[in-house]
Amino acid sequence: MNPVDRIATHIVQTRFTDLPASAVANVKTFLLDTLGVGIAGSSGAQVTDLITLAKSWGDAPEATVWLTGERMSAQSAAIVNAYQIHCLEFDCVHEGAVLHPMATILSAVLAWAERETGKGRAVSGRDLITALAVGVDVSTMLGIVTDAPIRFFRPATAGGFGAVAVIAHLAGFDERQTKDALGAQYSQISGTLQPHVEGSPMLGMQVGFNARAAIVSTDLARAGFRGPHDILTGQYGYFRLFEMDNHDIDSILPTLGRDWQINAMSHKPYPSGRLTHGVVDGLNRLMQEHGFAPDEITAIRAEVPPLVHRLVGRPDIPAPEANYAKLCLRFVAGTFLANGTVDVPHFRGAALTDPRTHRYAGLVDVVLDANPDQNALDPQTISVKLASGGVHTVHLPHVFGHPAVPLTAAQNEEKFRRCASYGRIALPAPRAAVLINTIARIEAMEDIAGLARLTLGNAA
Repeated sequence: MNPVDRIATHIVQTRFTDLPASAVANVKTFLLDTLGVGIAGSSGAQVTDLITLAKSWGDAPEATVWLTGERMSAQSAAIVNAYQIHCLEFDCVHEGAVLHPMATILSAVLAWAERETGKGRAVSGRDLITALAVGVDVSTMLGIVTDAPIRFFRPATAGGFGAVAVIAHLAGFDERQTKDALGAQYSQISGTLQPHVEGSPMLGMQVGFNARAAIVSTDLARAGFRGPHDILTGQYGYFRLFEMDNHDIDSILPTLGRDWQINAMSHKPYPSGRLTHGVVDGLNRLMQEHGFAPDEITAIRAEVPPLVHRLVGRPDIPAPEANYAKLCLRFVAGTFLANGTVDVPHFRGAALTDPRTHRYAGLVDVVLDANPDQNALDPQTISVKLASGGVHTVHLPHVFGHPAVPLTAAQNEEKFRRCASYGRIALPAPRAAVLINTIARIEAMEDIAGLARLTLGNAA
């Protein structure tokens, strides 16, 4: 059996009543989180330049840029909002799949839904909840089933399939149309890890490229264009070309509709690569437990799995670009010790060259552990040596933000309100409160296009 057949059935046939209460609650949690980081990302690197460019690619007033409210084509808005979601490295992540599914999914579906509303075809909040749960299943599945070391940027490559799944579900596609749309997406996917290595903002842009592609793919399927169907395990399929032909897709197909991956999502408490969070969590726990100050530390040892060592074990450099700094474990550790936390302002301007941050970063030794899993984030072991000669160590089975040690509902709302204050313009506190309350009761929303309007900082 072609696995795409089973996936298409999951996309087409799932209904709201199939979702457990936990999945509904987590969809709401990460919907709020994703809108929040997208609002904050409006102040990210070169966002204003991107908006100007995106309007030139298609300025039909179909969809909205979050917070600042520029109107442009749905495809262009999907790119901008996807970039805003991911550019601060603050968006939620599925650790087992090593991808950020909501960035690609939500940017595409809200832009598409605004365009649909303009054509008299509104999408309900109840249907959005169902579609988001299905879309997260589809994209994360492609990462869960492989043991191959990540070589491509899965939030872009696999994330685009999740975005197609969401739109196909909401558009009421049958299984043939759904497979056509997934095939069209496979014909467009892109996403290399080279921008990650170099700290280039093109990393987040790749999320946008695939969000835009999802709208194009579903448009093509709706118009009757046939896409390739054997796109995962075929001769030139996704797993062979993108994952070194390393996969066990058959093991997860029976779990679709049973083990909802939205329940396995992790928050990012800090606006840096998720792989850098272990050292912050570990240092914070050790300082809370043992009461020492940063200046008492003479050495820090972070024992980490291969994925962490390879992607964020990079050297600290004197004047990093923001994207490089966010993906440098040493710099993030130094930031925490210099400031007592890690937040959006710590990756801007003079903070990037702060002498205290770099002095503390120089104390960190990133050590490869013996974990055989090439895609694991944890466990991690963080140790500190003090000037007194004392050594303190903490073992982290999971890092703060993981479903086993999650943010509380109050912490999730606090993160959202904080993000709302970091945008290019202010999102008024009353509007932030309305957005929080709307998502809490989103089943009752008749037209999800209204979510984009609720993000506007200058709206009446």
